[in-house]
Amino acid sequence: MSQLFSKLAGLGTAAFVATVSSPILSWAAETVATNPQAANTTAWWVWPLVLLVVTFVMGIVAVLGGVGGGVLFVPIISGFFPFHLDFVRGAGLLVALAGALAAGPGLLRMNLASLRLAIPVALIASTCAIAGAMMGLALPTNVVQTALGATILGIVVIMLTAKKSDYPDVKESDSLSSALRIYGIYTEASTGKDINWKIHRTPLGLALFVIIGIMAGMFGLGAGWANVPVLNLLMGAPLKISVATSKFLLSITDTSAAWVYLNKGCVIPMIVVPSLIGIMFGSLVGVRILKVAKPAFIKWMVIGLLLFSGLKAITKGLGLPFFF
Repeated sequence: MSQLFSKLAGLGTAAFVATVSSPILSWAAETVATNPQAANTTAWWVWPLVLLVVTFVMGIVAVLGGVGGGVLFVPIISGFFPFHLDFVRGAGLLVALAGALAAGPGLLRMNLASLRLAIPVALIASTCAIAGAMMGLALPTNVVQTALGATILGIVVIMLTAKKSDYPDVKESDSLSSALRIYGIYTEASTGKDINWKIHRTPLGLALFVIIGIMAGMFGLGAGWANVPVLNLLMGAPLKISVATSKFLLSITDTSAAWVYLNKGCVIPMIVVPSLIGIMFGSLVGVRILKVAKPAFIKWMVIGLLLFSGLKAITKGLGLPFFF
């Protein structure tokens, strides 16, 4: 009964945040939908200020829900703000990149992010991210918007169905991971024990990172939502190693794709600067709230927001009416 209540409360709060408790977001959506010219004639400082407030809230929710800021940033900002999708995707990559660069050195020092695991994955994912970014900029905007919505709904399905394993049972390394020497040891801080880990099913995992890299570059989402399930559930890396290595990977794959958007003129400081400031300060607040927040409630709130944003992106790409 309590679990059902958490689901309903989380989804209800997501709807409340999106429709009732966020007059700024409502105003932005209404301005774009009912009077597009008003969005063009609004004072230049209004939209960056609105973006700062919205990304501040987004930073809080991202930390509480355990998702990257880019996953929330791209569908919400592209759906409710008068910014072209290319500019939003470029900013989304930099939002995800900023968090990865901030966390990467510390994760390496703590021996949680594995370079042996990251390097072959990064080589594949970053190359494919460049191809994905070029594909995304070449395709019509409505096609990319629709595909973005479908991807966001796919992320919702992954969040609903995926189960994490702290210490997957890997009986034996496969030949490829043995040749690449992808294994390691780290100290579990909660128990003080040394954990030896290795991976298997490496060829299939690396093949999936081709798709992950293309999607990361095409949609500007970052790829943490896909990295962790593949590293943890498929390849058998411990959960902490998977999360840390995924965060470090973003600093490589997102940089590759971001250069394409930067070269095409799709990175605008007026969008990027308030977004980064809002996300960073929101993340600081989110870390404090995380200590007292209920995980189940937050999970369902994030799922509700992503579901809402995914449907919005699909209807916008297809030119269909939406209730908000």
